[in-house]
Amino acid sequence: MIPAHGDRTALRRPRQPARARGGRDYCSFGAWPAEVVARLDELNGAAWIRGNRDRWQRGERDDMPPGEDLQTALVSVVEALGPDLIARLAELPTKHREGDVLFCHGAPNTDMDSFLPDAADADDALLAGVDAQTIVFGHTHLPVDRRHDGIHLVNPGSVGLPFDGDPRAHWAVLHDDGRAEPRRVSYDIEAAIAGLHERYPGAPWIGGTTARLRRASFTGE
Repeated sequence: MIPAHGDRTALRRPRQPARARGGRDYCSFGAWPAEVVARLDELNGAAWIRGNRDRWQRGERDDMPPGEDLQTALVSVVEALGPDLIARLAELPTKHREGDVLFCHGAPNTDMDSFLPDAADADDALLAGVDAQTIVFGHTHLPVDRRHDGIHLVNPGSVGLPFDGDPRAHWAVLHDDGRAEPRRVSYDIEAAIAGLHERYPGAPWIGGTTARLRRASFTGE
């Protein structure tokens, strides 16, 4: 799992696993959206899936929350990607299945809701009709490794924008025996921030993204 969020600096650090699967939200809030796509293209045999921001970039925004940072950041990444890459990412499949493992963005049937580190009342509805033994997902930027009614739920966190208080790049290796092995790698966050200012000078959303990168949290101090 390689959720990059447009951060080429963070993406340089994880080494290529045997098979790369399930990246999503490849470009938003990062200084190098097109470059990240090009780097991921180098992962031979990688399976790509679509995240909510990948479709927002093409204008499918009925469920996009309000907020100036989100709106203006989306405009920035759309301009940086260009129409061909925007169309390519928006047309990716929403799920990828390999045997008993299902890869998705948020949950099997939605890219806007997901599973949290602790069990929640919504888990049953999010898993309705699912017959996979393991679900690997993202969306929340929070690492998850737990079971619900026998289904293994795995979220590796985020390579380029983690929200669990650990600012290192997050990814995970899913072993053949079902174990999810979390990986954490330090990278030059200040270089990523400098890249934002260079690519998007004066953009109003950079301040909020800078704070999130440094504290690895969506909100709070």
